[in-house]
Formats: sequence, structure tokens, C-alpha cells
Amino acid sequence: MEAAGEDVAPAEGLRAPAALVAPLQPEVAAAVLPERLQRREVERQQGVERQRQKKEAQVVKEEQSEFFVAAFAREREAVEALLAAAAAAEQLEEAAARVQGLQKLLTESVRFLAAYEVRQGQEALARLQGALAARRQELQPKKKFAFRTLKKEVAPGSEQRPAEPAQPPAAAPAPGHGSAEGDSDGSPLCGFSRAESEELELGPAELLQRDVVLSELRGCRVRLRGNANTLRVRDCRGCTVLCGPVSTSVLVDGCSDCLLVLACQQLRTHRTRDSRFYVQVTSRAVIEDCTKVSFAPYSWSYPGIEKDFESSGLDRSRNNWNIVDDFNWLAKDKPSPNWSLIPELERITYWD
Repeated sequence: MEAAGEDVAPAEGLRAPAALVAPLQPEVAAAVLPERLQRREVERQQGVERQRQKKEAQVVKEEQSEFFVAAFAREREAVEALLAAAAAAEQLEEAAARVQGLQKLLTESVRFLAAYEVRQGQEALARLQGALAARRQELQPKKKFAFRTLKKEVAPGSEQRPAEPAQPPAAAPAPGHGSAEGDSDGSPLCGFSRAESEELELGPAELLQRDVVLSELRGCRVRLRGNANTLRVRDCRGCTVLCGPVSTSVLVDGCSDCLLVLACQQLRTHRTRDSRFYVQVTSRAVIEDCTKVSFAPYSWSYPGIEKDFESSGLDRSRNNWNIVDDFNWLAKDKPSPNWSLIPELERITYWD
């Protein structure tokens, strides 16, 4: 019995050290290594790779931004010099083509530009477009007016009255008919002004590459069938504006309770509230000092609209209707409360 006991005791004594030594063997250590440590190592390596890619992307973005700023500045200066020296319509057409080229460059660069760079580019384009419109007015041939007095036979015994002096033309057009007010220099522009509760319309021949202004309208419905160069909508209340493709920019300023259907390269909206926009815009739409404005994709159509889109140079396949920059909302982690998307079931599809 004792011999058996002596055999058992050493055997038990040997098992305990064996259990302690086993984890140190390589194949056993690999099996018992905590899985979470392996996951942490994988996540650490993935994090390092993400940081490396992010850094490389930032370098590329900065290089692209620097290239855009330099190229945009060179072309802007060239357009300004061209406008200053322009003495014929051909030179103005070249300037207009280069302005459109600048707009295309800005549109294609929006994805990597900072918001302030986009804004600076849009403001520079607006100035160039204004200068182009003013130069067009300056080079437009002046119309010569001559007054003729028709002699009428005077009945015997009646006294001939002296001709009355010609009355000066009215300072402003009749409400809803004629040209809208232009810039501060008084240059006339195409459009409507100070009309109330009217149906207003302009066609392709009247709009082709014209600068259009709609101002101080109340409760009007406006149809612009054609390809305008620019459009400004100012101080309008309760109006519906249906507009064909605009080659360059649309500015909406100081409007309320309006429904605007617009196709353009650049859309800027200031001091506007309680309004709905149906837009086809190739760059980012910009709002400033606006509240309760909502957006949906452009859905108006009319006979000849495809031809107007072709002449405008707009890319129908590119529409950033749901990308809006609010210059009064700087928080990037929260959406702006000043604009929203119109729910699909609430969108208008039939206009006429």
C-alpha cells in the first residue's frame, strides 16, 4: 500500500508543473491569445491606414484648390481686360463664352473647394456678368428718334391750334408691361415690374441671352419660355415663376410666399422666406438670411425646352437640387433649420 501511495504522490506532484508550463508552448499560446487583442491590433492598423489616406487626400485637395484659385484668377483678369477693351459685339461674345467657361470651372471644382472659396467664386462671376451686361448696353447702337408733324387741312373759318410740345416718355413702364427696372445706371432690362394679379409671359425671341428682371410683383404668375442669360427676382410676394433654362445665374432677393421653378448654373437666394424652389442647378445652391425655403427637382416642361437647354449650355444630367449651402449656418455636424426638401408626395408635377 505504501509503495502504491509513493507512486501516486509523485505523479500528482508532476501534473501541476506540467499545467503551468503548457501555456508557454508556442502552439498553445497562439490558441489562448485573447481574441480581443487581435481585434485591437487589426483596428489599430486600419486606423493608421485611414489616417494615411486622409492625409494624402488632404494634400491632393489642397493642391486642387490652389490650382483652381490660380486658374480662376488668371481667367477672371483676362475677361476683365477683354471687357474693358471691347469695342465690338464679337469681343463681347468672346467675353461671354469665357465667363461661361469660368462658371463651368467653378461648378466642376465645388466638390473640393471650401465654402468660402465657392462663395468668392460666385461673387466674382456675378460681378463679371453684371459688367458684361453693362458693356452690352454701352455698345448697343442708340436709336434715333425724329418727330414729324402731320399737316391737316383746316376747315374754312376754323382757327388752327398750335402743335403741342411732345411729352417726355414715362420714367417707368406700365405695371406688368414693358421693361423692368435695370441697374442703378438706369439701363433697361427685359422683364416685368410692379404688376399685381396678372398672367405675364415672355417667349424665346424676347428672352434669348437677355438679362431678365422681375421686381415688385404681387400675386402674379410668370412664364418665361426660352433661354435667358441671367434672371433676377426681387421683392416679389405670392408669385409663381416658371422659367426655362438660364445660361448663367439666378438671384432671388427679398421674396416671400413664392413658388419658383428655375434651371441655371448658379442659384443665389437672399432675404427670402416661406418659398418653394423646383430647381435644375449645376453648382451648389446658396441661401443667405433665408427661412422656411424648400427644394425639389425641376419638373416644368414646354414645347421647345430641349432646344433651349441646348443653347443654354446647361448639363441636364447634372442637378444638385438637394445640395444647398446656408451661409448663416456654419455647424457641419447638424443640418441647417432654414431649408428643407419637399417630400416626394407633395411635389408638383403638372404646371399648366
